[in-house]
Order: sequence, then C-alpha cells, then structure tokens
Amino acid sequence: MTARPVGRPIGRDPIAALRAVAFYLERERAETYRVKAYRSAAERLAELDPDEVATRARTGTLTDLKGVGKKTAAVVTEVLDGGTSATLAELEARHTEPVGGGAAIRAALRGDCHTHSTWSDGGSDVLEMARTARDLGHEWMVLTDHSENLTVANGLTPERRRRQFDVIAEVNEELAPFRLLRGIEVDILEDGDIDAPDDLLDELDFVVASVHSKLRAPSELMTARMIAGVSHPLVDVLGHCTGRLVTGGRGTRPPSTFDAEAVFDACIENGVAVEINSRPERLDPPRDLLRQALAAGCEFVVDTDAHAPGQLDWQPYGCERAEECEVPIDRIVNTRSAADLAAWRTRGQ
Repeated sequence: MTARPVGRPIGRDPIAALRAVAFYLERERAETYRVKAYRSAAERLAELDPDEVATRARTGTLTDLKGVGKKTAAVVTEVLDGGTSATLAELEARHTEPVGGGAAIRAALRGDCHTHSTWSDGGSDVLEMARTARDLGHEWMVLTDHSENLTVANGLTPERRRRQFDVIAEVNEELAPFRLLRGIEVDILEDGDIDAPDDLLDELDFVVASVHSKLRAPSELMTARMIAGVSHPLVDVLGHCTGRLVTGGRGTRPPSTFDAEAVFDACIENGVAVEINSRPERLDPPRDLLRQALAAGCEFVVDTDAHAPGQLDWQPYGCERAEECEVPIDRIVNTRSAADLAAWRTRGQ
C-alpha cells in the first residue's frame, strides 16, 4: 500500500495538501513545531471560503492571516497553481514505502486499538485521527485517550469521557461505514487497581491498561501490580508492558522488571491480549519477551499508540517485529472486524 495519507489525489485542494505535509512530517518524526505550522495553517484556511483562499493566494496576502507563514503559504499557492508543491513532492518521494516490514501482517490488520487525540495528549482532533485511519485502509479505530490519573497527559474524567462519546457519534455518522470505537487507556495503579469506574468501563468498546508510573519498582511489586491490572474483568489489552524507551526526545529508559511468565499466564487466564507497541521509541515488548508471550499462548494486538495522524502509519514497525518472532496472524486480535472484536471482548464474561 502507498503511504499517502488521504488515499485519493490531492488535486488542487490546498488544505488537503497542508494536511498531507503534516502527515509525512509526523511519519518521519519531525520536530513538533514544524508539524504544527502546517496543521495550524490547514485549520485556519478551513475556516475560510475557498474563493477567499484562492484570492489571497493570487494577491500574496495569505501571510496576513494568523497561523499562515511563508512556507505554508507557498504550499497553498503552488497547489492552487499546479496541483502540488515542491515541499509535498519532496516528502512524497521520501515516503513511497512502508516504514517497516511485516507486509503480510499489516495487510491483514483491520484496525488500531490504541490511539490518542487532543482530548488528552494527542496532537490532532478526533475527526482528523479517524479520517486518517480510514484513509490508511482501516475499517475501525479505537480512541483510547488517557484516564484521569495521568494528569500530565490531560487524562479525561468520566464526565469528559462521556462528552467525548457525542463527538465519536458525530464522527461515525460522517465517516460511515468506518467505525470509531469508544475506548480508554487506563492506568494500572501501584496497588493494581484501575483508575476508572466500572460503570464507565461498561460503556466502552475497548480497554487498554498500562503502567505509567514507578516503572523501576522491584520485580515482585511490579509483577503483583500487573497481574492485578490484567485480572480486572473489563480490561482487554496490556499496553506497552515494560515501559521502556529506546530512542526519542524523552531519552532512553530500561524496561521494567517483572515475572513475565506469571504476567503472561495471567493475561491468558483473563483473556487479555499483549500489545505489540509500534512507537519507534517503545517497540515494546522486546523480542525476547514477545517470543515468551507467544510460547505461553498469548494473543496480541499490533497498535501504534499514535498521538498524531502521521503516527497511525507506524504499524509496520510492530508488524515487522511480529513477523520476526513468527506471531501467527490468527493470534492478532486487530485482524478482526469490529463485530468480531466485540465478540472477542465478551469472551468468558
């Protein structure tokens, strides 16, 4: 499949071109300020009548608008004149191939179970994230903005989460038959509890549970904490299980230590899938633990943990690792339809 984020020609649509530039920059992990420049310009121009945009491009007054700079104005003008721009053409030439391997697994994936939006710590709104997932070939996507305990990531209270449901309903109406599913990434707290009430979790389509704090705790404490977390009857996935960081702006961090055999056995006992996290700075779990989870009999999800639209195209990083470790496609949960995902989620309940 191509890397083009919109799945259809840009034509002379300058807003689509600006979004495409931002997508490619996100995909290659460019500086946030560069991405923001193109997304901010797209949002500003989307507020205007197309005729006004064309007039301003012709008269050289685009940069009079707040949020539109020289580089973004150049993209708009060039696209209106000729259907593309030098910036976009250069990025498209660099992004003709997937970011990683595992092509057969990527082709089998029908959705992404772990994504974030501006409601918590993501960089784009819900519609933009969902639209990009659709245009990358997905049938569905789970929106899993953080739960309230993770205040550093603007985690959602139950009240905010339920307000988000209305936005999800609007997106589903606009993008049908694509499905945006109601999800959450909950914190597994130090005592193993989940930081979201059961009545809220009952209203969701999918629950990812992750450890985000005290990652250097002793093995026995971390093991008990993780087992308690995946034993919650409404948890579906154990997210980025070691919490490691291998590269990126936040530096590096060693993996947490825990009794992997005990944790993976608890996942199997409770019907919880192990996440293969595709973020380049995580690539979690490490290959040895991934192979151990596979040998134990675990099921998996290959997720992006995307915080921006371009990051939704990072799944091949995880697919490549799954292929290297010989994970069978039928053990990967997000190769299933939304209906089959729902049926899988109710197993044993």
